[in-house]
Amino acid sequence: MAGFNGLGLHMGNLSRLSDAQSRSISPENYDGAKGRGGMATEGTGLVHARGLGQGWKISPSIRIASGETREIANIDGMGAIQQIWLTPTGNFRLQIIRIYWDDQTNPSVEAPLGDFFASGWGKYAQLSSLAVCVNPGSAFNCYWEMPFRSRCRITVTNISEKETTLYYQINYTLTEVPENCAYFHAQFRRTNPLPYATDYTILDGVRGKGHFVGTYMAWGVNNSGWWGEGEIKFFMDGDKQFPTICGTGTEDYFCGSYNFDVGPANGGYREFTTPYAGLSQVLRPDGTYQSQTRFGMYRWHIMDPIRFTQDVRVTIQALGWRSDGRYLPLQDDIASVAYWYQTLPTAPFPALPDRDYLEII
Repeated sequence: MAGFNGLGLHMGNLSRLSDAQSRSISPENYDGAKGRGGMATEGTGLVHARGLGQGWKISPSIRIASGETREIANIDGMGAIQQIWLTPTGNFRLQIIRIYWDDQTNPSVEAPLGDFFASGWGKYAQLSSLAVCVNPGSAFNCYWEMPFRSRCRITVTNISEKETTLYYQINYTLTEVPENCAYFHAQFRRTNPLPYATDYTILDGVRGKGHFVGTYMAWGVNNSGWWGEGEIKFFMDGDKQFPTICGTGTEDYFCGSYNFDVGPANGGYREFTTPYAGLSQVLRPDGTYQSQTRFGMYRWHIMDPIRFTQDVRVTIQALGWRSDGRYLPLQDDIASVAYWYQTLPTAPFPALPDRDYLEII
């Protein structure tokens, strides 16, 4: 897909000219129209621009009331989202991003803001990767290419009890989209606790042709001991009891090894972020009320997408150890976002849990 009509430039073709038109949506230009940025006369920055007036950062952000849904992008035509930057206030888990392609009723992206940007525990953790970057102090960035053919709509819903402030910029191109480009999708799930001896489902219900490109997981451990012996499994194109692709362990799938553990003298669990995979966050017990260890992990299938032609289902086991050397099925608190591309239409997603179930305690 790289290099076609302004989609997906990389260092190897960055010098190529294109007829694509660059556009950007932000509170300073709500519809991304040419030559209409910075024209606001009202906004959250008005009070700070006293004596300066129009053109001096009048509208850098928006307020979203409790229970309110704000449309932050409505793009008419053919093109592709190239980068999204967001800085929210408040509870990241209780702000929901949804993206709709080509006037579909069902969203193709539905997830809490924090989890979508690989920050599921509501606390900052620096992350540097090709697809997602999280920078100081709460700057969420994604670089997933998101083509569309007739329309793109993006909304953010605040389901918390407090008003929030959202800074955002959505950079995109108006350009022709090749016929073989699929649509970006992302779906959130959470199970707390996972029922005993039950696999956690990362993704299910997908119908169409496409490719799975990654997952982020926020994993809260409810037992002592190592928790990541479980295998990830990819069932595709009619697989039933047994998958076509089966991993060897949780930390192995996230491109680590031996429990992500560098030994007690070196701090035990070792956070890392790389272009394609990482253990970006470890929240350690504090000896009082923060009693459990929590982990944030990501794995992007950018160089090795999991391709399917009809359907795909992805599961992972939560597995530790018993004292006698047998595996122990765990009942952990697990949340995830699955990322994939596929043809339309998008099948309806399972309903998001309510606010109390989503909340991180």
